[in-house]
Amino acid sequence: MSTFVNVNGRMASGADAVIPVFDHGFLYGEGIYETLRTYHGEPFLFDRHMQRLRASAAMLLLDVPFTDDELLTRSIDTMAAAALGHMPDGSIADAYIRILLTRGVGELTYDPVATPTPSLIVIVKPLPETPAHQYQHGVKVVLVELIRNHPRSVNPLIKSNNLLNNALAMQEAIRRGGVEGVFRNYRGELSECSQSNLFIVKSGRVLTPALDSGLLAGITRAFVFEIGAGLGVRVEEATLVDEDLLTADEAFFTSTTKELLPITRVDDTTIGTGTPGPVTRRLLAEYRKRASELTGAGRIKSEGTRPQAESKP
Repeated sequence: MSTFVNVNGRMASGADAVIPVFDHGFLYGEGIYETLRTYHGEPFLFDRHMQRLRASAAMLLLDVPFTDDELLTRSIDTMAAAALGHMPDGSIADAYIRILLTRGVGELTYDPVATPTPSLIVIVKPLPETPAHQYQHGVKVVLVELIRNHPRSVNPLIKSNNLLNNALAMQEAIRRGGVEGVFRNYRGELSECSQSNLFIVKSGRVLTPALDSGLLAGITRAFVFEIGAGLGVRVEEATLVDEDLLTADEAFFTSTTKELLPITRVDDTTIGTGTPGPVTRRLLAEYRKRASELTGAGRIKSEGTRPQAESKP
């Protein structure tokens, strides 16, 4: 499988795909995006991602001139061009999908009248593999000095192409030996990570910062609430600070591509026993079970019937 990009309906390899330099997504970061992954060759929770894409667009007063079916067709066509291969067990290789919608091409001005036609880009590439040992032994994250955007600045509820805040936090985490950086908000409360949502486990309860802490409403985050309810595990929003994380029994973060990844170290502090805890492991196992059930029959059963992408020979 190779990387393929669909730019306004024009297919190209990852090396050859281009957008005009006067696209306002490039010039000003004016745009939104969604990241999806596939299971069994099918985009997972596609409709939920599209609901969030439209919510992000509305906050930017950005028109979305495509139906969900049209966006899915673009994604499936790009998956087909990328030639999804098969795993040794015969299953379809998992793909990473990124759908971007920008303000479009126009003059050097902030006036949206100059950009009447949005640009739609779909990127499909092999799903980056998370090392198995990270699920088995957990990972280290760091509390970064940079604070999360104030909601009255670039609101974190917008899944915006403007990712400088996230990029700087992740770069700090990498310099300090972490696989993720944990943000605080302007009040000093924990909010989220640079690319994921944060959870802790305390006395059997699973806690995550509330949306008003300044964070993105993660699709996987919401799914954890659902699988927790199905397992009889209490998953709740709470105001969390450093001490809550550092003294947690367990911790993990969630994202579309990494599912639930256990946190066993925060800076120099060991979390819990220093190994992935039973609640985290149980939630991860149920997440994967549900993901397989919702995609395994050749259609996206979670949100309605959808066609499955065919792989090229």
